[in-house]
Amino acid sequence: MAVIFISLGSNLDREVQLRAAVRALRASFTGVSLSPVYESAAVGFDGPPFYNLVARAETALDPAAVVARLHAIEDAQGRQRHADGWHSRTLDLDLLLYDALVEETAQYALPRPEITSHAFVLKPLADLAGTLRHPLQAARYADLWAAFDQAAQPLTRVPFEFDAA
Repeated sequence: MAVIFISLGSNLDREVQLRAAVRALRASFTGVSLSPVYESAAVGFDGPPFYNLVARAETALDPAAVVARLHAIEDAQGRQRHADGWHSRTLDLDLLLYDALVEETAQYALPRPEITSHAFVLKPLADLAGTLRHPLQAARYADLWAAFDQAAQPLTRVPFEFDAA
């Protein structure tokens, strides 16, 4: 079984969307655990703030099948895809890590490049897997977060409860 990390984000009907996404992830993968939820400003466009978190799970699926499953979950929750990629969304699910695999295809890049450039990805990943090391940088996620310019991308932790697994 591969260990995977998935980022979750929503800025439209955030609470409903994230709860539904977590239920779908638990139905699709085993051993799902969750980081705290954070609120952050929209990046790259003007829009309502996002709620973001990271999930850890285990799967026997290959990376392409995981990405296809994540897209199916997004689509089931009304995700509208736009050519420019910068817009409000009901749900955004991105495969961040698949074990320590380093690979790039037309469908995905592993590790996902945004891990080290977006606070809303790095902070919840560091919360959930702080002692793990980035496959390319070899730094622990907790150390990458400590070195991150946190003032440039402020996050607010949100009290958020999910249904028990």
